[in-house]
Amino acid sequence: MFDVGLTELMVIAVVALVVIGPERLPKVARTAGHLLGRLQRYVSDVKADINREMQLDELKKMQQQMTDQVKGLEASVTHEMREVESSVNQAIEPLAADAAVPSAPTLDAVESGAAPAAEAAPAVVAATTKS
Repeated sequence: MFDVGLTELMVIAVVALVVIGPERLPKVARTAGHLLGRLQRYVSDVKADINREMQLDELKKMQQQMTDQVKGLEASVTHEMREVESSVNQAIEPLAADAAVPSAPTLDAVESGAAPAAEAAPAVVAATTKS
């Protein structure tokens, strides 16, 4: 930053010794050192805060990208599920139409007494009343 060599430091020290005096020079040097240390700590804290903010911004961008990717994937999966559901429904629809029309007993079957469902019902009722 500043190009200060050994000779410049010696000149500054001699001038400070003449201007400030030998009694107060150690106290001024100590105070200058403390102020310089505080300044360095303050600069390092500001740098750390800036780095944290940059990392936070990067994390927010990454989170937004991941959220967008998840939403896209969710939309894709939902679309595929709907397509599969519609194709399954189209495949099942003819089978369901055939199964939905029950065969009604004909008049001949009722007159001849060939109604197996009517004979099975009293047997079930009798079995449940005994227990």
